[in-house]
Amino acid sequence: MVVSRRAALAALLVFALGCAPERAPDAGADRGDLQRRAERAAARVAAILGQPVRPSVELAENAAHAARTAGVGSVEGLAAIAHDGRVIVIPENYAKLTPTGRDVVLAHELTHVAAGTGGLPAWLYEGFADYVAYKDAGLAVPVAAAELATEVRAGRVPGKLPGADAFAPGAARLAQSYQEAWLACRFLAARFGEDRLVRFYRDARRLGVERAVPLPSGELVAGWRAYLREELE
Repeated sequence: MVVSRRAALAALLVFALGCAPERAPDAGADRGDLQRRAERAAARVAAILGQPVRPSVELAENAAHAARTAGVGSVEGLAAIAHDGRVIVIPENYAKLTPTGRDVVLAHELTHVAAGTGGLPAWLYEGFADYVAYKDAGLAVPVAAAELATEVRAGRVPGKLPGADAFAPGAARLAQSYQEAWLACRFLAARFGEDRLVRFYRDARRLGVERAVPLPSGELVAGWRAYLREELE
C-alpha cells in the first residue's frame, strides 16, 4: 500500500535543492553507499521518534519499475517514494542529488514509513517528515525554503496552512507548500519543544489534529505566520 501519493512528492523539494551548493554525483546510485546512508538516516529518524527505525530501502531498476512497484502512474522528478513499509529509490533521479540531498530524501521517506501518515492533514505529515529530515542537515532555513523566502520578503506571507490540493502533482506553489508545512512543524518545535511535537504528531493520528493541537487554530496560524517573517525576512 502506498503511504501517500502526496507524501512521495516530498522528494521534489530536495531534488531541486540538490542542484546547489554541492556538486551532485554523476554516477548512478551505489547500493553500498545507499545502504550506509539509509542506516544513518534511520538512526536520525529513530533519535527523534524515540523508537527503532529499520533502514528499509529498495533500489528500483529504473523509474518505470519504481512506479509499478509503488502502484503509481509516474514517479517523474522523484528521487524516492515511501511504499508498503519501505523506501523505493529511483536511481536515475537519486543519482542527481547532492550528498546532503540524498540524506534528506532518505530521512524524509523513512519518517513516513516509521511515523505513518494515516488520518493526518498533508501539511502535518509532510511538514513533520521535513522537520526530521532537515534536522542537523546543515542547511540554513532561507536556503531550504528559498521559494517561500522570496515571497515573504516581497510581503506575500501565506494566510493559512496549505491544504491537500496544495500538494497535488503540478500545483503552482508545490515547493512553497512543502516549505510552509516544514516551518509550521518547526514553529511548533520551537514553541513547545521537539518531544512535544513528536507527541502531538502521534496524538493527532489517534485523536485528530483538532483535539491534539496544543494551540487553537487561529493562534497556531498567527504564530506560524510570525515565525515565517522571523525566519525568512
